[in-house]
Amino acid sequence: MKINHNIQALISSNTLTTNEELLAKSSERLSSGYKINYAKDNPAGLAISHKMNTQIRGLNRAAQNASNGISIIETAEGALSEIQSMVQRMNELAVQAANGTNVSSDKSAIQEEIIQLCKEIERVSKDTEFNTQQLLNGEQDLKGYTDNDVVKVRQYTEDVAVGNYRINVAVDASGVVTASFTLPSDFSSTAEIEITDNIVTISDINNLSIVMDVDNTAAMATQEVALDITGIGGMEFQIGANEGQTINVIIPEVSLKNMGLQGIDCSTIEGAREALDKMESALEFVSQTRSSLGAYQNRLDHTISNLDSTSENMTGAYSRLMDVDMAEEMVEYTKLQVLQQAGTSMLAQANERPQSALQLLQ
Repeated sequence: MKINHNIQALISSNTLTTNEELLAKSSERLSSGYKINYAKDNPAGLAISHKMNTQIRGLNRAAQNASNGISIIETAEGALSEIQSMVQRMNELAVQAANGTNVSSDKSAIQEEIIQLCKEIERVSKDTEFNTQQLLNGEQDLKGYTDNDVVKVRQYTEDVAVGNYRINVAVDASGVVTASFTLPSDFSSTAEIEITDNIVTISDINNLSIVMDVDNTAAMATQEVALDITGIGGMEFQIGANEGQTINVIIPEVSLKNMGLQGIDCSTIEGAREALDKMESALEFVSQTRSSLGAYQNRLDHTISNLDSTSENMTGAYSRLMDVDMAEEMVEYTKLQVLQQAGTSMLAQANERPQSALQLLQ
């Protein structure tokens, strides 16, 4: 029997302190809903969970980016639909003008409507925007440059390898364009060159093509022109949580020049019949552009579905790591409450034991 050191009370006090700390942590978990509230709770789990959370939030943001990309494509496709309607109307007018029953005043009226439709096509191409970014004026197309001001790279297919190409171009005094080229490494021996007015097109199998615009107003002796195919252009969408997870959407310039509708003149039967062939090519150009945009949109739809699925699965893993099981934690909390009450009671009884020594003094 000892008075100075009450070992039983000390043991009860230490156990009670431990239970109180555990009860406080359990209460914290129940209040926050998380198993890990501080780094000391689970250092490795905290690091893993924060990395997962970063990935999840990035995936959710990427899905929104892809949705915005779909909105951009829908905006461009809607404008192209109107341009296609206008070209269809111009084709209808050209068919009407090609008929011999029309007098000069009839053809003049038809030509006036065609002029206005051409102006509207150019305006739509210039003014179609999304978040102040122009979509159809060529800003979202692949870029290419030359070392000669007379020759401009108008467009090329995505399959053309980035690099330097060379072509021999000549424009005589009357503005007639001739061209030949040294085959680049990714073009085959079957590659062909076609010249229509001042448009030079190099085309090959496997969807390889380069289109150039040659200024036919300036006489130029045959000379070698270097083409710099940069591969830079289009609108790049960040559709993943990590670097490099992007989709590049290419929208070619939709203009009268690119569609081959410059200088349409239906004031004569010959001009109207010539315009019909140009209308057919223009409609094919617009249809191909719309088809390409539709393919991009379908791809982005699948991208969003994949991002949502990945985010859902990662959120499940994150929840298993971070979220507390409320039922299990409530059982633990109740147990610790009972132990706290029992510890308090035992500490009170242990503190009373030294008083029994007073009986020895009687």
